[in-house]
Amino acid sequence: MDITIVDNQQDILQIKLKKILGDPANLTGTCPTRNILDRFSDKWSILSIFHLGNAGILRFNELKKRIDGISQRMLTVTLRNLERDGLISRRVYPEIPPRVEYELTGLGNSLLVKVIELGEWASDHGDQIMQARAQYDARERNTLSALNN
Repeated sequence: MDITIVDNQQDILQIKLKKILGDPANLTGTCPTRNILDRFSDKWSILSIFHLGNAGILRFNELKKRIDGISQRMLTVTLRNLERDGLISRRVYPEIPPRVEYELTGLGNSLLVKVIELGEWASDHGDQIMQARAQYDARERNTLSALNN
């Protein structure tokens, strides 16, 4: 039996998934990477990383203006969490009024590379996703309509 490139790619994917999900024989109900992924996989963290990656250094209000719909409180929480995880650095200048700047760290820049790939995937497949949603919604409406009749 010959092993094809596709078979090899599937094997590589399975190895990577096992590394991410942990040992299936010793399932505890939690993925080892969940704690990390939960922290920065929300839209505000992703958008903050995108904008800091694009601009380099931003002050709080500059970043807030770039992220449509984020509240001051949510941006504060997001930035604190990203700083705690070592993804951004916060520099406070001893001035009146205080000046605070944020930028991605080396770790944050390494995440930016992956987030850009995810953004490219979303851009490339957005039409397909929207079409799938529309089809799903139509099926749900038809199912509900049939149940009501």
